[in-house]
Amino acid sequence: MSSSTTTARVAYIVSAQLIKIASLLPSNKKRSFVVHSLIKSLGLLEPGKVQIYTPRNATRQDLAMYHASGYLEFILDPKNCNEHDEHRHGASEREAMKVEYGLEDDCPLFTGLSDYVTLVAGATLTAVDALRYDISDIAINWDGGRHHASKSRASGFCYVADCVLAILALKSIPRPPSKANEPTKPLPRVLYLDLDLHFSDSVSAAFTIHHTSPGFFPVSPKAELPDPSTPRFDPFSLSIPLREGASNKTYCAIWSIVEELKDIMMPDFIVIQCGTDALAGDPCAILNWSLGGGEGSLGWCVSRIINEWKGKKLFLGGGGYNSANAARAWAYITSVALGNPLDLEAHIPDHPGFPLYAPSFTLDVPAGNMRDQNSPEYLHTIKTRFDKVIPLVRQRMGCV
Repeated sequence: MSSSTTTARVAYIVSAQLIKIASLLPSNKKRSFVVHSLIKSLGLLEPGKVQIYTPRNATRQDLAMYHASGYLEFILDPKNCNEHDEHRHGASEREAMKVEYGLEDDCPLFTGLSDYVTLVAGATLTAVDALRYDISDIAINWDGGRHHASKSRASGFCYVADCVLAILALKSIPRPPSKANEPTKPLPRVLYLDLDLHFSDSVSAAFTIHHTSPGFFPVSPKAELPDPSTPRFDPFSLSIPLREGASNKTYCAIWSIVEELKDIMMPDFIVIQCGTDALAGDPCAILNWSLGGGEGSLGWCVSRIINEWKGKKLFLGGGGYNSANAARAWAYITSVALGNPLDLEAHIPDHPGFPLYAPSFTLDVPAGNMRDQNSPEYLHTIKTRFDKVIPLVRQRMGCV
């Protein structure tokens, strides 16, 4: 783990109402409570250490920056989200609209959904405001990171595309001239880096490290290794698909690609989606990443982003279906952001969620015994492909 630390100003977005509403999410019930309870019990939210901001509710206008009006009209009406209330639409029409808007299967309607959409999106936009108005250098919303919702459909446990809303908001921030009488600079550059197990299909301009295989959600040609020879190649939508069992060693092997692309793009803002379903111990059981363990670990990667990358950073949550491990990871990342990384061997303090941390009752999320199927040959294929991609990105960015 990097020994260097940051003295950045950190904004942490949380409120009792946000925890209550985010804990209703069917795929991650009570996870918000588990996460914020651990972070608080570790002393990371004490006055003077971090700037705590109460999230605002996103307005209809905020959400309409990306989402379609019909989708918003349906999902923001509490009567459509409560099975026991009268509905404006007839039963058959309502069922048809649920299908149209993806509100079934992995994204069922639930009581409180309209509040969830406005408050989770509002929390991410509150974090953006902290960066926009130079209140902070790093902003954190662990209840955000919903990267599958499209303009008019819920998908993959995601009902609102707060990642997209954040990018749109950040790109709208004018960069002031550095000198008097100098023309306004171009709009800021935003780099979106997605560390979730699943491909970020709703974020069109993204750099994502994920797993993909035949039939694995979400199915998209963009989830594959980019191929500059195809007509659909987009130098601003790049993927590094990893095979099963990806470990710290594999992440370390591909991280230089991430660093080189970051150097070319020279972002003013970096949005990092920190889904934890790639960690060992997640019920998805696909990859074998660990929180600690040296080079290539999640902690190592995030420490480099925080301590060595220029630009303001927005950290969001995402997937992660072992709530205790999500809390461990996000607590550790929060401590790195605050410039005082926690000891990964530290014992979990006694607090309401304490039993969830059995059997180790420590902060680390170690690797399991899964075999890493990312062979040297496959990693060479990734590097060779990006040797062709990177010059094209450099050309599009106007770099020499």
